Amino acid sequence: MRSFPRGGRVAALLLTTALLSGCAEVNLFGHMAKTATSGDEPPAATGAAPTYKVGKPYQVRGVWYYPREDFDYDETGIASWYGPNFHAKMTANGETFDQEAVSAAHKTLPMPSVVRVTNLENGRSLIVRVNDRGPFVNGRIIDLSRRAAELLGMEGQGTAKVRVQIMTEESRVLAGKVRPSSNEPQVAAAPREAVTAETLPPLGSAEPSRPVQTASKQGAAPRATTAAEAVERELAAQQVENQPVRSTGIFVQVGAFSRHDNALRLQARMSAVGHPQIQPATVRGQTVYRVRFGPIASVEEADRLLDSVIAAGQQDAKVVVD
Repeated sequence: MRSFPRGGRVAALLLTTALLSGCAEVNLFGHMAKTATSGDEPPAATGAAPTYKVGKPYQVRGVWYYPREDFDYDETGIASWYGPNFHAKMTANGETFDQEAVSAAHKTLPMPSVVRVTNLENGRSLIVRVNDRGPFVNGRIIDLSRRAAELLGMEGQGTAKVRVQIMTEESRVLAGKVRPSSNEPQVAAAPREAVTAETLPPLGSAEPSRPVQTASKQGAAPRATTAAEAVERELAAQQVENQPVRSTGIFVQVGAFSRHDNALRLQARMSAVGHPQIQPATVRGQTVYRVRFGPIASVEEADRLLDSVIAAGQQDAKVVVD
């Protein structure tokens, strides 16, 4: 799986981008504004320049969400996509949503973040920029732009089983958490293909632009490529990779516990809904006991079951794919 250069090479790149203006509270508008119910309506868009945002906890349709930096994020679930009804409107971090760009909405990851989304049904994998909040539908973990859905082969069916993995170094760059190293050289652009703000491809553009051929001034040193520009190029490339396809099932996970007796209590409480199983698993070296319904035959059936579980009082239940 190809990814942005890791470790020292990333840290060595000079980070000078106006995108970063410090961590600020999320101004919830854009995608969220179209999905919030009465009483949860977020503030109107202000037209401010896009910024790096994490945000405070917020509530939509009675459900609380807790944004946070999570550079280990790796989850499976159901993806959906959004497009025409939101095209040219403002996203939750002040950018303009373009359905033909590769982008996505996520409920809790910082904006912007960089994630790899893999369609577990056909093996297609794509690096995507997260710049919006959503989807506020039970059982969905990410909402892709129309173009991203097309590249991943899920536009026609509307949803797909996916794995979403944060790209740690790229996301740290956009968060301003990578600093230049004095021990390693900066990466410089070739003298006759000087990269400028005008020649860089726009973030998520449908086709990456080619640098304009320009003759450098005699004796002028080539300008160093910043880490942020390297991330932009990675995003603009829109390179679809193919991963091995394996058999997966859909589950409604009611809860996960480090203690078996807690899992047993939740299993008993969910007996009014059905008969969930307790499945032990190892997560980061620790045993957890997951209370789950499934495998479930379809996304539609999983949606119905999830609604029943939430109605029974388990608000943090979710749909997962294994």
